Amino acid sequence: MAQSLSGHGHTENLGVGKAIAVLTSGGDAQGMNAAVRAVVRVGIYTGAKVYFVHEGYQGLVDGGDNIKEATWESVSMMLQLGGTVIGSARCQDFRTREGRLKAARNLVKRGITNLCVIGGDGSLTGADTFRAEWSSLLAELVKAGGITAEEGKKSSYLNIVGMVGSIDNDFCGTDMTIGTDSALHRIMEIVDAITTTAQSHQRTFVLEVMGRHCGYLALITALACGADWVFIPESPPEDDWEDHLCRRLTETRLGGSRLNIIIVAEGAIDKHGKAITSDDVKTLVVKRLGYDTRVTILGHVQRGGTPSAFDRILGSRMGVEAVMALLEGTPETPACVVSLSGNQAVRLPLMECVQVTKDVTTAMNEGRFEDALKLRGRSFQNNWNVYKLLAHIRPPSTKSGYTLAVLNVGAPAAGMNAAVRSTVRIGLIHGHRMLAVHDGFEGLAEGKIEEISWERVGSWTGLGGSKLGTKRTLPKKYFEEISINISNFGIHGLIIIGGFEAFTGSLELMEGRAKFEELCIPLCIIPATVSNNVPGSDFSIGADTALNTITTTCDRIKQSAAGTKRRVFIIETMGGFCGYLATMAGLAGGADAVYIYEERFNIHDLQVNVEHLTEKMKTTVKRGLVLRNERCNENYTTDFIYNLYSEEGKGIFDCRKNVLGHMQQGGTPTPFDRNFGTKMGAKAVAWITGKIKECTRHGRIFANTNDSACLLGMRKRSLVFQPLSELKEQTDFEHRIPKEQWWLKLRPILKILAKYNIELDTSEKAHLEHITRKGVSLESNI
Repeated sequence: MAQSLSGHGHTENLGVGKAIAVLTSGGDAQGMNAAVRAVVRVGIYTGAKVYFVHEGYQGLVDGGDNIKEATWESVSMMLQLGGTVIGSARCQDFRTREGRLKAARNLVKRGITNLCVIGGDGSLTGADTFRAEWSSLLAELVKAGGITAEEGKKSSYLNIVGMVGSIDNDFCGTDMTIGTDSALHRIMEIVDAITTTAQSHQRTFVLEVMGRHCGYLALITALACGADWVFIPESPPEDDWEDHLCRRLTETRLGGSRLNIIIVAEGAIDKHGKAITSDDVKTLVVKRLGYDTRVTILGHVQRGGTPSAFDRILGSRMGVEAVMALLEGTPETPACVVSLSGNQAVRLPLMECVQVTKDVTTAMNEGRFEDALKLRGRSFQNNWNVYKLLAHIRPPSTKSGYTLAVLNVGAPAAGMNAAVRSTVRIGLIHGHRMLAVHDGFEGLAEGKIEEISWERVGSWTGLGGSKLGTKRTLPKKYFEEISINISNFGIHGLIIIGGFEAFTGSLELMEGRAKFEELCIPLCIIPATVSNNVPGSDFSIGADTALNTITTTCDRIKQSAAGTKRRVFIIETMGGFCGYLATMAGLAGGADAVYIYEERFNIHDLQVNVEHLTEKMKTTVKRGLVLRNERCNENYTTDFIYNLYSEEGKGIFDCRKNVLGHMQQGGTPTPFDRNFGTKMGAKAVAWITGKIKECTRHGRIFANTNDSACLLGMRKRSLVFQPLSELKEQTDFEHRIPKEQWWLKLRPILKILAKYNIELDTSEKAHLEHITRKGVSLESNI
């Protein structure tokens, strides 16, 4: 997480004497409130004055009560609210110079020279124009007597930082815009509900999702629900698409499927720029195939509802970064937009991003669809390539002669089934024979192995848990039986989807290679565990779903506390010794304290937290939320902390405790976990196929090198394969966690947002990056 410049000294004094205004503009997006809250609280923490601008640019033009100073308490209880609490409006006045003159006067009169704009590309372009004109606007105001020369001098330059709030994810340069993940949550809830009714009646459903000129929502929805077809504006179908679509639908029905799902982006077009509507698709299916077909247009449902955990954390992180970028700004700094790349906050020149975003539209208008796809960025292309692969219904008739086995190891995690489905289908597309192993390493030893077909995994993306069954058993005591089964079933490669046991079990298999030649086959691990404690990956499949479960529960608990007043809740989360879930849920839920194993605490720290909550109860915010990771300390148990808080809080607040338990492992996988699992499965099969060919000598496979047993992980910005032998050095085996964990750098933000006066880590700095070249770099095709 990028923080302030190391040369600045104390971040608490960075904003003294400065004023920041924050506004939300354009369409609303879930997570905007989290960003506003972070800007206000971090601004106040740095000593700056922070102002709300109500009703977007209209409020900036109208002034008066629309520009109000914000307080710490005024952003309380905002995190879980959808939309934008400070209001948004489309503003014609600001498009005129006269309107911008009024806006400039309103800012100068309050001494505001830092503006944080949360909105889409139109809103951000408006902000850049405002900044470019600033000195001429001031000169005109001084001349007309609107402001004094002294006021003009004090406000000689305007700093602008943008955050992109848009459910369409249509802004180039950022992986995710605020609101996109929440919109996907809404869409997937509806798709899952429709799937059950469609199966009952053998129906075809055509779903139209938002996105105007951007097909991101449609594409991710199609990946996450295994849709039969998707129409996106960036890549229109071939001219004979009607025949192809009908053939595809017929094949899936003949394969035993009882439903078809077709996703249409609202801006979908054909190669000649003619719109393809959901009604066009319905008419085609009914006319040609006679299928019972229904159209559902999701509309503004996608904008509504409470923000997902990801959007709250994204909004909070971007808000912190935006304040730092504003306070470090100089007259020479170009207006920038803070965004996310992988799990890193980055700063990008605002107008470069706007230009590339416009270039996409130009490319589509001119029929240069391949360029449009490239300009959308690496991640978008990668998703499109995986979708196209998975949508090929017919695996080749020529076989590769290789057999791959897939198994789940450890505790169940939502998204495992999506990874298995993708692994099986991509394996079949490569021409491999695919085997499913039931009950982990134990099943591999007992021969619980069967061939698995394309149709069998059809509806698996949206299912929680593990359809293959999973166990924590390690393979060491079964080497002989496992070797016999690898030989009997002719297995050439293993894809192991699971948590820490998958990692340690695979290390054991590598050790066993010295004795058992059959174990000399390529291995690939895909991390899947709610704890997110597998070395070599910043994220594990299942952690996002668990995080959303915890966050939703915290929302409900906070709501009940808001009714009773003066109440503190102590909640225990899962994760073993890994504090990821507790920390991230603390950020997403607005916790007052989060106890984890990685950050040691003592009785003095507990006392400080109790005193902090006592002070909080004197304000208008009369409730507290404390999270405790299950194994953070063997003596300071949840009961101990509950008893301590109850005793110390007597007469000031009362306490309740909740242990969330196994509900964190259950539930329907989130769009992120479905998509992540799908992409990981596809990438793992491509890698293992290459390794098998590399390790084949005279018709036999012999894989004994370190790089033939790898873990596929998300590292910063890309998916990478890392040899297990290297990851061994980076692991604390006693506590089952990696020695270094990226998310620990987010802990200070959590404390600052909870009003603790601590120093922000200033070691890492988000440099201004350029996207013009980056935008068209291609990730190697899967």
